[in-house]
Amino acid sequence: MVYFILVLLAIWLILAILGIVIKGLFWLAVIGGILFVATAVWGWLQNRQRL
Repeated sequence: MVYFILVLLAIWLILAILGIVIKGLFWLAVIGGILFVATAVWGWLQNRQRL
């Protein structure tokens, strides 16, 4: 499960960086950032429930 969350975080980070680098794709940076934060919070909550 941790591996899956790390893979998702990497994908969202790459999308956000591409959105910043390529002009006209600012929406991709916004979506990538939102998904990155959402996945990080979801992973933190899942890890917290295990303890």
